Amino acid sequence: MSGRRARRRDARLVPVAAAAWIAAAWSTAHAAQAGAAALVLWIGAVLAVGVAVLAARTRPRMAPGIAAVVLACAAGVCTHVATTEPARSAAAALPTAGGRALTIEATAVGKIERSTTGWRFDARLDVLRVGDTRFTQPVPLVIRSAEVPAGLDLGGRVRLSATAWQSDAGSREVLVVDATAVPELLSPPTGVLGAAAGLRRGLVALTADLPPPGGGLIAGLAVGETGAVTTELDAAMKASSLSHLTAVSGANCALVVGIAYALAAVCGLRRGIRVAAGLGALVAFVVLVSPEPSVVRAAAMAAIAMLGLLLGRTGAGLSLLTASVAILLIADPWLAGSLGFALSVAATGALLVLAGPLAEGLGRWMPAPLALLISVPLAAQLACGPLIVLITPTVSVLGVLANILAAPAAPLGTVIGLAACLSAGIPYLGSGLAALAWLPASWIAATADEVARLPGATLAWPQGEVGLVALGVVGAAVAVLIVGTRRWARAVAVLVIAASAATALATGPVADTVARAAVPPDWAIAACDVGQGDAVLVRSGESTLLIDTGPEPEPLARCLRQLGVERIDLLVLTHFDLDHRGGVRAVLGRTAAVLHGPVDGPEDERGLRDLAEGGARVTAAVRGMSGTIGAARWRVLWPRPDTPPGNDASVVVEITGGGLPSGIYLGDLSAAGQQAMAGGAVLRSGYAVVKVAHHGSADQDPRLYERLAPALALVSVGENDYDHPRRETLDLLAALGVRTARTDQDGLVVVWADAAGIHFWRERAPAAVAPGG
Repeated sequence: MSGRRARRRDARLVPVAAAAWIAAAWSTAHAAQAGAAALVLWIGAVLAVGVAVLAARTRPRMAPGIAAVVLACAAGVCTHVATTEPARSAAAALPTAGGRALTIEATAVGKIERSTTGWRFDARLDVLRVGDTRFTQPVPLVIRSAEVPAGLDLGGRVRLSATAWQSDAGSREVLVVDATAVPELLSPPTGVLGAAAGLRRGLVALTADLPPPGGGLIAGLAVGETGAVTTELDAAMKASSLSHLTAVSGANCALVVGIAYALAAVCGLRRGIRVAAGLGALVAFVVLVSPEPSVVRAAAMAAIAMLGLLLGRTGAGLSLLTASVAILLIADPWLAGSLGFALSVAATGALLVLAGPLAEGLGRWMPAPLALLISVPLAAQLACGPLIVLITPTVSVLGVLANILAAPAAPLGTVIGLAACLSAGIPYLGSGLAALAWLPASWIAATADEVARLPGATLAWPQGEVGLVALGVVGAAVAVLIVGTRRWARAVAVLVIAASAATALATGPVADTVARAAVPPDWAIAACDVGQGDAVLVRSGESTLLIDTGPEPEPLARCLRQLGVERIDLLVLTHFDLDHRGGVRAVLGRTAAVLHGPVDGPEDERGLRDLAEGGARVTAAVRGMSGTIGAARWRVLWPRPDTPPGNDASVVVEITGGGLPSGIYLGDLSAAGQQAMAGGAVLRSGYAVVKVAHHGSADQDPRLYERLAPALALVSVGENDYDHPRRETLDLLAALGVRTARTDQDGLVVVWADAAGIHFWRERAPAAVAPGG
């Protein structure tokens, strides 16, 4: 059989995987109709089987058989959704609206991870009590909490007092649960999950005293434990396309399988035993790093890729990939909406289908080993880049270079780190291996940092579906240019790439220049559009004060470029939630002084140390502090020295004088925090501008806003911010006659004062230069 015919045969399951994916995406979003759809699809599958049987009696044809499999897979997906729908609907119908108090017992089924507002983890509901109602169906939840109890890990059971919100259609979780106090640990993980959790904690402890940032990266490379990775390093790894090294990806799993297979081969074992050894090692690795859905699918993709390579046919790997996608979607239809699952499939498909042709094409211009080295990360970036811009509107221009530089260190860091993890309880051996793992980890950290600092390391790109299609077209053109043998195809590819480069120039540097020219030159206050988070600039003369940095460096850097701000004279970090300090990398090395709220843990301390090493003078803010910024004066109104860390310890600063609109900036204070702040503060009789507390959360003190009597309210929120319902707050401001500017709707908002009064300008409605009072 020719290679072309073999590829055609092995691609026959692609429609099966596509049908399963489409059915999963549709049925999870329209769960109430999933049962009816399943019935129709099962009938269609039976009819297709009948047609296939009749066709086999005359002239065998593949089409009816493939159609039957396609319909059956889609029917299986819809059937799964239909069978879970009664329990999910019952949970969604519970009387949880309006912030009603709940008591919940649940089991953690996902990693306990930091988020922009504290901690979050996937869980399975055990018991929910609300009023006289007791609900015990095991539906999926997402639990969010400002703090988590010591010892909580995957498999642990917790009890918590909480409020809950119904999630969006198509989401895996039925309810989003917000803990109102620290959850109580009912039982830690036991058995193999408990042993795995102990090993992970042991590795983190071994690496805690190793020099950062390499020390914090070891556990991420080895077992996907990223709690010790600094925000700055995380941002650098994302910018350099190295973040996959700290996630448990198919590459990690394939490495484990390959080592086990090779060791079995060295021992002279038969092929079947070698494969069994590899798969056994893979299962053990999955348990060690935590068998959450993202890890399981990465392991499945790695197993498929390894089987394809073992068989010596990428086409066979493609068949296995598509069959596995269909099976995984039948088992878990909600994977269809998971970007992680899509990235896993795209990366594995690129390895199986695209890397070889790219290596052959590049081999026309360079030595074969170098072509092979470049082809793997290039194939992954071409396949995954369009998906990544759905959430991050940037393209890593130097990602392939960073991956080539990190390639020798990544497997070393993973293998030595795993060995350190497994020997964490053995004196000297575990610590010695951890010290060895620090070397490749530090190399990777340095590579990420240096590549991210290079000019043009990232390229701004349109976000969402438009960005996906545009980058997909560019990626296809690059692949055609490298692989294509027909002159006309390569000519078209060159034209597409040239047009894309011209467009990028027009929408990058040229657009920045145009955007900067559009901003009123006399601005005094600017609320940057940084997504879910705060970043507010106050300018007096040549001096600039920045309050918080948003969750990511790039949006803040873009705002600073647009406003022409090169240096920050004073940075106020109101508190240390990620959505307020995550973008600090954008101002490292160009900040003169820092005022910050109460520190809560080593990560906060590392962030302040990085700022100090960049030349900033770092000071803890307490009520009564004051100073100047240009001709204006700032004054700290909160917190008191004894205030514990958290939202209600947010630094509240008042800025007045120097021709600026008077302003008060409330951080993330809750209603109780606002009352405590106002109880002992000397406030003005009114302010021109107020930065609304906690992104417009409903948890506000109306009496404070009546007392502040602002002319304009700035609300910094994200486009998908279901964390903080805002209708009550917006109604309150409207009732007080306060004009509102929201960064999620208005983009960048700037405010200034002149003889005619207070004015504001909105980026997304630039004609609306309106007096604010």
